[in-house]
Amino acid sequence: MQYKIKCIGLLTSGGDAPGMNAAIRAVTRTAIFNNIRVKAIYRGYKGLIADEIVDFQTQHVSNIIQQGGTILKTARSQEFKTIEGRQKAYENMQKHGIDALVVIGGDGTFTGARIFAQEFNIPIIGLPGTIDNDLCGTDSTIGYDTALNTIIEAVDKIRDTASSHERLFFIEVMGRDAGFLALNSALASGAEAAIVPELETKEDQLKSLIQNGFRKSKNSSIVIVAESEITGGANGLAERMRIEHPEYDVRVTILGHIQRGGSPTAYDRIIASRMGVAAIDALMDEQRNIMIGIVNNEIVHVPFTKAIKDDKPLDQSLLGVLHVLSI
Repeated sequence: MQYKIKCIGLLTSGGDAPGMNAAIRAVTRTAIFNNIRVKAIYRGYKGLIADEIVDFQTQHVSNIIQQGGTILKTARSQEFKTIEGRQKAYENMQKHGIDALVVIGGDGTFTGARIFAQEFNIPIIGLPGTIDNDLCGTDSTIGYDTALNTIIEAVDKIRDTASSHERLFFIEVMGRDAGFLALNSALASGAEAAIVPELETKEDQLKSLIQNGFRKSKNSSIVIVAESEITGGANGLAERMRIEHPEYDVRVTILGHIQRGGSPTAYDRIIASRMGVAAIDALMDEQRNIMIGIVNNEIVHVPFTKAIKDDKPLDQSLLGVLHVLSI
């Protein structure tokens, strides 16, 4: 980098995740602490193109660490996928004197950031904000722990009804391409099984469950299902059960967007704060085009290409643990 960073732009993009506000707070205050001006960009890349850019001071991020969602709002932008849209975004950065960007989001956010950085030689640092925990190079993403706890709380309540009525519940959770939420919430809530996209191409997970007699010692059962088209989702699996095994009293609960909301857990607030500080430190050390991650409780720098292109492996040994504990 040929110059010192004097002003950063900060945005959130893609799906919201609890802890994003904690990250916004950390980035803003760390930048100001180091005499770097902060420009808040509302509504993600869409706002960067539309020039929704304002100055941020430390008071703008007071009393937000406990809030879910994102005070910067978020939106998806088809225009940013075009060279013309990215050109507008770059011109607005120049107009406001923005030297570098800190972007908070997931796979789509970082894909756009990598292209933008290459085209216009812009230093960009990414913070992983997604409840799916599907970004490679970090043990946990901002929002994942909160979503996991939200799911567990909901499943605990559903189990009361499942037990009372001796029913089989398929509970659908988010995770279109990754089964981290489904598998770990199943373990933590004492569910009988988890159906995840990582395995569905290898085996018929529902058929395997039935063949293994997963209800042989129980009147009620909970099966957590990732929302993926690969798994068929909770409704698809429930319909199969009604046709193939009409003896079961089957019900479906789709948790939906309740998983995205709520006050972030202590863990999400802590990693968001650490990552936010690390983002500014990385820019001051002339790093660029990286995601800030956390591995074994240590901050790491992950190239965008690795974060978005590599598939984060699901620890499938946990499926064995779940099977043993569900007898």
